[in-house]
Amino acid sequence: MQLLTEARGHAASVGEWEVVRLLQDSLDYAEERILQPDFNERYRLFQDGIRNQRLRKFVANMLEIKFKYVAEAGREFLDQHPGADVDDLLAYINSLSHDARHLGAPEGRPGRYSLFRSRGETMVWLERVLQERVDIEDPEEAAQRIAASPEAWALLAADSDGQMILRASQLQQRSARLASLRKMVEDRTATELDLQRALEGQHWIFGGRFVGEAAQRRLVSGDEVDIPLIRGDGSLHIVELKRAMSMKGSLVKRHRGAWVPTAEVHDAVGQAVNYLVGLDENRQQIFEDFGIETRRASAVVLIGHPAVQPSVPEQAINEALRTFNTHVNRVEVITYKELIDNARRSLGDL
Repeated sequence: MQLLTEARGHAASVGEWEVVRLLQDSLDYAEERILQPDFNERYRLFQDGIRNQRLRKFVANMLEIKFKYVAEAGREFLDQHPGADVDDLLAYINSLSHDARHLGAPEGRPGRYSLFRSRGETMVWLERVLQERVDIEDPEEAAQRIAASPEAWALLAADSDGQMILRASQLQQRSARLASLRKMVEDRTATELDLQRALEGQHWIFGGRFVGEAAQRRLVSGDEVDIPLIRGDGSLHIVELKRAMSMKGSLVKRHRGAWVPTAEVHDAVGQAVNYLVGLDENRQQIFEDFGIETRRASAVVLIGHPAVQPSVPEQAINEALRTFNTHVNRVEVITYKELIDNARRSLGDL
């Protein structure tokens, strides 16, 4: 993986962005971010060779079942709503996706399954509340159980005092997760994948302007962003993760009497810019497929820690990166320590 990382950095430095994409996919596979069937299909040794027909037939069968169900559901909707237009029909079909995750299996009807309209949205909301605010081992399972029980849901909704408890629990949970993230950041053996796992599901760390994470990380063929955040206006903000204390080089160097970012920082920014270019070029398709607005997409690069350069004052490193940020459009570079310090202030943990 180290050789792949070095090769990717070299390709970025000479502007070979297609090679960067290929090497990034190889790294993603090595770090278990993409699955083997996907990797094998995309990068066969001989592109005109025989493809995996078993996988093709499986996907074809799944699509056939899906399209038949959508057609039947759409026909039923139009029968019940004769005045509905195309937008109404599409909105209804899109709403089915919320319920599909929480398919019911009635005990008295073995082999049969059912969808309960509007329950899916309730369970998705509940799951997010439980995941962020309460220490529950399986928030999805708990959300499904509560939403499926009218008594449990009524009890939860009627408990006004519970809001204060949930808020306190939320602060305690976030403080504990922030401490865990800080420990990971300061670990000199932590990889990018380790840092990604520590940050996933914690969009609040990046500030209040973000309302959540997108479920889909691969929006453009060949590119998979580390963390896709969604702003309040529905636009995308990608987080590109690099190593923290385990980074090989330095963050800044001396140039003409001033501190400036090193080539390693420039390479990371180049990679983020390449992602943004791909999002711009495919923005219409992305919006149609995932409902995510990428026209105004931006990025943040998390890289390094002031402790990797103890001979340079932390303030000098931060100022060098902030000066650099003012000259880069749509991309911001910050250290992991600055991110954690900002999150601590948001919790009042000074």
